[in-house]
Amino acid sequence: MEKEIQRENKMGTMPVTKLILTMSLPAIFSMTILAMYNVVDSIFISKYDMDGFTAVSLAYPLQLLLISASVGTAVGVNSLVARKLGEKNYSQANSAATHGLVLCLFTYAFFLLLGIFGVRPFMEAFSGGNESVVEAGVQYFTCVLCLSIFSIIQVMIEKTLQATGNMIYPMLFQLVGAVVNIIFDPLLIFGIGFFPEMGVLGAAVATVFGQFCGMVFALIVLFKKSHKVRIELKGFRFDRMTVKNIYAVGFPAIIMQSISAVMMLCLNGIFQVYNSIVNIDVFGIYFKLQSFVFMPCFGLNQGIMPIVGFNYGARNKQRMYSAIKRGIIIAAGIMLAGTILMWTVPDALVSMFGDESSYTDVDPQTLKKTGEFAFRIISLCFVPAAVGIILTTVFQAVGKGFRSMMISFFRQIILLVPLSFIITFTFGVEYAWFAFPAAEFGALLIALGMFLNLVRGDFKKLN
Repeated sequence: MEKEIQRENKMGTMPVTKLILTMSLPAIFSMTILAMYNVVDSIFISKYDMDGFTAVSLAYPLQLLLISASVGTAVGVNSLVARKLGEKNYSQANSAATHGLVLCLFTYAFFLLLGIFGVRPFMEAFSGGNESVVEAGVQYFTCVLCLSIFSIIQVMIEKTLQATGNMIYPMLFQLVGAVVNIIFDPLLIFGIGFFPEMGVLGAAVATVFGQFCGMVFALIVLFKKSHKVRIELKGFRFDRMTVKNIYAVGFPAIIMQSISAVMMLCLNGIFQVYNSIVNIDVFGIYFKLQSFVFMPCFGLNQGIMPIVGFNYGARNKQRMYSAIKRGIIIAAGIMLAGTILMWTVPDALVSMFGDESSYTDVDPQTLKKTGEFAFRIISLCFVPAAVGIILTTVFQAVGKGFRSMMISFFRQIILLVPLSFIITFTFGVEYAWFAFPAAEFGALLIALGMFLNLVRGDFKKLN
């Protein structure tokens, strides 16, 4: 039976290009939907109150920490499950999937405490004394963090099923959550019909309700449908080696994504020192819009990671290299399209956020002009970022997650933050955006060096 499952596993048999598209397109679609509802959420908030948008932008690092912990742990499970399936070790694949679901409870406990005790001190430290911004941030992120169990479980189930080659259900989980969120956002923010006008808190409630619906759907599919891995909670006991193997990839992934939160905190701190609220808002708008470019690439990653991990475990070097090469080409194409968009219509992109009645501390024309300049400069990093993203995924897929973490740390902490400070201090805060492409090119050189080391080392030992 096990040999039959192995023989029929498409990750070891299907033509590589077709396999990548089959695995990635559902994830790309779902990640694009995820990006859309994140942007829609922010647009509605900005139309209601720009102070609320500033609050969400300032406190977004807290949400990044949540995403980092949940996705990072799930990436560790994904990598381990895919490798064990490639090795035909189905009992350990089942154990990894079960451990992942149980680990969700530990992740949630941390963010529950952060939501209760950490949000207000955080907002007071970074709001510049604006009480309206503080209260909006407290309302939104206390709700999102204290009820984060729904998103944490959903993400874990998504990554577990993706490791088996099932990309359709994870897409549907995200689609359900996104649609529910988009529907309830305007109803709860503006108080349409019999719904109460809740403002920023309404956006948080809509987000959490969407995550709840996605989680319920995911749990039903996980336990009612047949999959290549099984969750075995009866008689469950933690296995130290399984947890270690999960976090060998998962912990660096958590740190790697958390570094983005640190980077945002540092840049917002620089902008606060120079009293540049407009840069904070532009940075917040950019981070929402760039997800339309990066999320499809991350969706591509979700398809490529189990392919690389499976064929690495199966010692099929040719298929693994083929997947990496094609992944880089597709990712570069996606990023090139994003660069063209940022250069041709930056004014239209900025104009989607806020209106005349919602602005208080920021001049709309200044915001638009600053945004146009920033988008064009930052987008120069998109194509080199495509190569770096795929190489990072390769390191995670083969159990070398520490390398991915080091690349992210080098890009965002060693290069981006110091360069932003130096450029701002030397030329002015309006030129801080040049640090982004400079940091990306530097990080790409490091990633290429690490990949060549892997080729000459572990990959050389494969068949």
